[in-house]
Amino acid sequence: MAGIFKAYDIRGTYPDQLDETTAFRVGYHFRDLLDEEDLALGPVVVVSRDMRSHSVPMARALKDGLRASGVAVIDIGVADTPQNYFGIGFLGASGGIQITASHNPAVYNGFKMSRRDAIPVSYETGIAELEKLVIGSEVTTDLPPQAGEEERSVFDEYCEHVLAEVTTLEPHLKLAADAANGMASIYLPILDKLNVELVPLYFELDGTFPNHEANPLKHENLVDVERAVEENGCDLGVAFDGDADRAILINEKGRAISADIITGLLAPRFLREEPGATIVYDLRSSWATKEAIEEAGGVPLRERVGHSFMKATMREHNSPFGGELAGHFYFRRNFTADSSIMTVIEVLNHIRETGRTLSELVAPLERYHSTGEINFRVEDKEGMIRRLADIFSDGEIDYLDGITVQFEDWWFNVRPSNTEPYLRLVLEARSCEMKDEKKALLLTYLGTPE
Repeated sequence: MAGIFKAYDIRGTYPDQLDETTAFRVGYHFRDLLDEEDLALGPVVVVSRDMRSHSVPMARALKDGLRASGVAVIDIGVADTPQNYFGIGFLGASGGIQITASHNPAVYNGFKMSRRDAIPVSYETGIAELEKLVIGSEVTTDLPPQAGEEERSVFDEYCEHVLAEVTTLEPHLKLAADAANGMASIYLPILDKLNVELVPLYFELDGTFPNHEANPLKHENLVDVERAVEENGCDLGVAFDGDADRAILINEKGRAISADIITGLLAPRFLREEPGATIVYDLRSSWATKEAIEEAGGVPLRERVGHSFMKATMREHNSPFGGELAGHFYFRRNFTADSSIMTVIEVLNHIRETGRTLSELVAPLERYHSTGEINFRVEDKEGMIRRLADIFSDGEIDYLDGITVQFEDWWFNVRPSNTEPYLRLVLEARSCEMKDEKKALLLTYLGTPE
């Protein structure tokens, strides 16, 4: 059971690693993570679930545990993770829990947890404590409820909230969207109001993911939407992950655009409204992202990987917008939470307002050459990071997340995965030749990519 408690959520295979008893105990002990301000709002927790068949019994057990501890439940039903965040803020709840395993295969399930105002619960801010409580718990699942349960849809309000981001609906555009049989399937009523001709792929909710894995970071999962863009002459494509908190955008030529480039593209839109504001980006992002923020008069702020770190830093600096290489985009006006559909709307806004294609818009930002993120299975992660620090000691080194080494013409970051047994490499250079040369050099130390 101990292995299911991750950096940002609880996640494991059902039912051997994660079952209804565990779900009940997670619900029962969740109250212990709430502070006085959280509890003053109820205590009441928003619960929702994704489309996996076992999310139904897991949700029931979780809610029973919450109620047994005296926490009331507002069940908003089948929902994407961003809708759970919205529900917490909109309903003024003490917190929220989404039952989902995001992009993981069908056998997985889990819990993404937040406190009031959609403040994320990470390993450092509560999951570690919850791990001790749940593993040591002797609570039985037959405890009677001490608080009530209410079913309450917030979908109409959520749609209204998201559609408030639309600045223009002209001209009419064509959009290919791949929901991967995941929670983005529920976005059809929103997409219907965006004045787009939709080319939908896999918009049937199916937690077995019959068409492809719901992970848009793997290129094999983008092939279908890339082809749909090309064959249908679309202006834009998008691929969502399983719980629809991430989005990867595809240009009109059928090519995926790295999410850090999209951060650099969208940041000036927020800086127009708030000159001098801080824009937060994760440390895997291109030099071009930082430079785009500076050129637009903003303050670029580099942060370690992970939504809990990004959101905390954005709150601290009152940042209106932030983005991560993994396809998370964060909006202050969305309770400083990520929203894939709001990202799509912002990109549509930008294309329409400028009258330019996405490939034209991002071309100035694609001036460097990146490897993307590469995984390596390394037994002694800390030892490898120390070794790299010795080898590349002539560079500018920092340890914000793993090790980042910067030179005048290239840089790299190697960091331990927070969710998998890997070291992850991102490397960028001013030329393609240098990128390939330095990548080959790093591989001599890190080994063969997974």
